[in-house]
Amino acid sequence: MLDIKNISFSYTDKPVIKNLNFTINKGENIAIIGESGCGKSTLLKLIYGLYDLDEGEIFYDGKPVLGPKYNLIPGMPYMKYLAQDFDLSPFETVAENVGKFLSNGFANMKKLRVQELLEMVEMEQFSNVKAKFLSGGQQQRVALVRVLALEPEVILLDEPFSQIDAFRKNALRRNLFKYLKQKNITCILATHDSSDALSFADETIVMRNGEIIVKDNPAKIYEDPESRYVASLFGEVNEIATHLLLSYEDENHKTLVYPHQLKMTAESDLPVKIRRTYFRGNHYLIESVYKRQLIFFESEIDLPLEENVFLKLNYL
Repeated sequence: MLDIKNISFSYTDKPVIKNLNFTINKGENIAIIGESGCGKSTLLKLIYGLYDLDEGEIFYDGKPVLGPKYNLIPGMPYMKYLAQDFDLSPFETVAENVGKFLSNGFANMKKLRVQELLEMVEMEQFSNVKAKFLSGGQQQRVALVRVLALEPEVILLDEPFSQIDAFRKNALRRNLFKYLKQKNITCILATHDSSDALSFADETIVMRNGEIIVKDNPAKIYEDPESRYVASLFGEVNEIATHLLLSYEDENHKTLVYPHQLKMTAESDLPVKIRRTYFRGNHYLIESVYKRQLIFFESEIDLPLEENVFLKLNYL
């Protein structure tokens, strides 16, 4: 178990991490999401032991996680941290980078382990290519499996799919998180991608200004967001006066509604005018306006600009 107890940290006089408390059980996958600058990356570095805490303590299985004041080489041996800069050796081959920390005492086993990892990220054909000749996405895939080579107990990933092509990212994520579950490796993932937080996390932590806003099951966070900020991390969201959707509600109350939760109807208390449409493959995202307020909803067909339509909740 990873136990974060009342930790705070600052680079200067302004706190970056403020009194965080939470626990993570062994083998769990935890996603951390939030706007840029909210403290996600700093939190990962503190958990790994790259910085000394201003206040609080971090324990793993009852043992303290200590920073550079106590460790000549920062970082904990049972953890691996993947930073956004990848930290590959440019003049070594892909295979050499991945196998860098594996023992040379059993050469055949080392070779098989490197091959297994490269196959996971579809990089086996680049085994003998020097890292400096790889694209950013290819380097990221190599860096990702390098931190897995010794099967750490905890892996900390900072935006691990940010440079990987969309068509390859989905399969890679499925392979990676399946592997982590099979090996019972605890994973903490800092991400801007809501798919990481929704599809693969056991729990999601939402951060803002160095504080935890909510820590819960990702489906619960998505379906019942406690604020517009939380909902906006998963895509477009509308904040609509509730009485426009449910006539019996208080006029001063507002409701958060995702675009897919609205649909067109013959008549309602929410008339809107179409401003723009965006093709999203299996649907259109429609940007409309109601009394100068932007309202987004989804439609199976494209709609003419300036057309007036009525909206209602799609479950009514």
